[in-house]
Amino acid sequence: MHMNQQMAFSLHSRNPRIVQSFARNFSLWSMKKDPSLESALSRNRRWVVNNQLKNIILRCPGQVAKVRFIQNKFKTLDLQGKALNWLKKYPCCFQVYLQGDEYYCHLTKRMMALVEAEESVKDMQEPVFVERLAKLLMMSRNQRLNVVKLNELKRNFGFPDDYLLRLVPKYPDMFRVVNYSGRRSSMEIELVDWNPDLVVSAIEASAQKQGSEPCFTCSLPSTWAKSWERFHEFNATPYISPYLDTKGLVDGSKEMEKRTVGLVHELLSLTLWKKASIIKLGHFQREFVLPERLNALLLKHPGIFYVSNKYQIYTVLLREGYNGQELVHKDPLVVIKEKFGELMQDGLHEYNRRRHLVNLEKKRNKGMVLGRSDKGKDLPDLDEQGDRGSLFDPEERKRFYKVLFDDGAP
Repeated sequence: MHMNQQMAFSLHSRNPRIVQSFARNFSLWSMKKDPSLESALSRNRRWVVNNQLKNIILRCPGQVAKVRFIQNKFKTLDLQGKALNWLKKYPCCFQVYLQGDEYYCHLTKRMMALVEAEESVKDMQEPVFVERLAKLLMMSRNQRLNVVKLNELKRNFGFPDDYLLRLVPKYPDMFRVVNYSGRRSSMEIELVDWNPDLVVSAIEASAQKQGSEPCFTCSLPSTWAKSWERFHEFNATPYISPYLDTKGLVDGSKEMEKRTVGLVHELLSLTLWKKASIIKLGHFQREFVLPERLNALLLKHPGIFYVSNKYQIYTVLLREGYNGQELVHKDPLVVIKEKFGELMQDGLHEYNRRRHLVNLEKKRNKGMVLGRSDKGKDLPDLDEQGDRGSLFDPEERKRFYKVLFDDGAP
């Protein structure tokens, strides 16, 4: 897919006809489904919305929001249904109360404890963020990255939303903000000083620990004979660091392919969830000297990368970063975010239990007798059933997964 096609899709992704056309063209490039990795992509579907709601509430005066205000924000998130109903489904996260004739919402004590823990982790992780940002700049062609483009992936790398204010001015010996064209959209972060200690990729660091030559690993079943054969052929040539200058490499050559695979591997290694949107990676074609048809290149290496078109959102995962559907190594921020997910589940279970008891009481009041099969049934997940027009209606589900995998990742 050409660069102008990528940008067009990004700019017009809300147009159903364009999305459908794009999907038809890109669906030609698909990979055999891996159930575990597909599950890893979809497991945090509720977390995305609740994390955004959390940030909305925290930005409100006194960290209290009118439910009516949140309802308006629902529209910007492409969500339907009532915000009040959604908030009440997660009583461990959001506390809703009525004051006068207006509903208000603030975060619960348990939720605020997680917010504080997340901020504490971000403070402790600041040196990691600084190193991560420096490595991204050192891989780029001119040691500069466009701020607008980087903002699209900042949460993939765990950067705070205010990283431009929190990190860049604090380390003037490493970064500076420049704008050589004068246009607002052309603002860039530039590397001030090259640090040779940071030009060690994840592949090279692993090789140093093992006392071996740097090379890629393949995470495919032994039955994939042809893929293994191609992988061994590709891996037989010397590894090329993504931090090396590309001036001596020829476009379309095996050496350039080796360098590009190494660069994407390194980029994914620096992300929290070892995954990224292929479309957004393609936006950095000029900065990282990526090929126009990045998706085709990734699909040539199924032992290293897993490409998913789940819900027509095209994502690349680093296979070695996962054991089944679980991350092999979890960043401290990922641990905090998973605790947030557990808190959501606790609240959802409590909500379902209350709804279940209310429904049972209604049946008793109507004189209905429960059969034996009803008594033995597991508690239903009422959030999955949803109300009419809820997020999990078919059409809403399509829109929501676009928000999820166009990443908003955290």
